[in-house]
Amino acid sequence: MEDMLSETKFTKVLGDSPKVKVLEFLIEGRELDYSLTDIAEGSGMGRTTLFRIWDDLVALKMVKQTRTIGNAKLFKLNTDTKAAKKLVKLFDALVVEPLGKEKILV
Repeated sequence: MEDMLSETKFTKVLGDSPKVKVLEFLIEGRELDYSLTDIAEGSGMGRTTLFRIWDDLVALKMVKQTRTIGNAKLFKLNTDTKAAKKLVKLFDALVVEPLGKEKILV
């Protein structure tokens, strides 16, 4: 859990606000969908904080609901939006691509 709370290259560039942390979590796991509890835990914040910012992310169409399992609604990053696509590119440039280069050098 401590690693998730530490500053990453992505949060160094965009700041470590709750919205940025949620977006980072969803970008990193962009192929998967998550419950709100999973998103809060994965982003290193409480559910109350997530609920405070969630409506903004929905209104900006940065997240979309994918399905419902029982009472749980599952969500993922809405990669259909231009903004999300650009954030994914930035994340990949800051986090994924440098890791790939390090692996090659080792």
